[in-house]
Amino acid sequence: MRPAGGRKGHHAAVAAVVLAAAAVLAGCTSVRNDLGTSNSGCYVALPAASAAVGDVGRLLGVRLVDVSSLPADSHLLYRAATTAPGPTVQRVCLVGFAGHFEAAGVGRPVGRPSGTLAVVELAYPDSRLLATLLVGRDTLPFGHSHLGLL
Repeated sequence: MRPAGGRKGHHAAVAAVVLAAAAVLAGCTSVRNDLGTSNSGCYVALPAASAAVGDVGRLLGVRLVDVSSLPADSHLLYRAATTAPGPTVQRVCLVGFAGHFEAAGVGRPVGRPSGTLAVVELAYPDSRLLATLLVGRDTLPFGHSHLGLL
């Protein structure tokens, strides 16, 4: 004896379960606009940063920071951000590269005449080049807690 509703009822129940599962899973896999980090906005600045170092070097990382969080006491990146022509800069993208860099080969060089670490500073959100800091030590990690050591 067949249950009430027959095959149509069974297929309808299976379809309902599949649709419900799809709806639940869709919430877990929704499309995102960014990488889920606070630094995401700086990834659009990568072409400008790469051009500032002459398209050489290995990308180390990208950071979005408030200018006020940079050490003010004779810190070259702070000075470049606060004295830049144009609109006042509140936030900057810092893009680190490892390689061999000469001041003559980078855009708006500050710091040493050559170095193995280049930190490109760009105004956020317009990606205006502010400075390229050259540092002599490649052992310096490019991270939030180490930016004050540059």
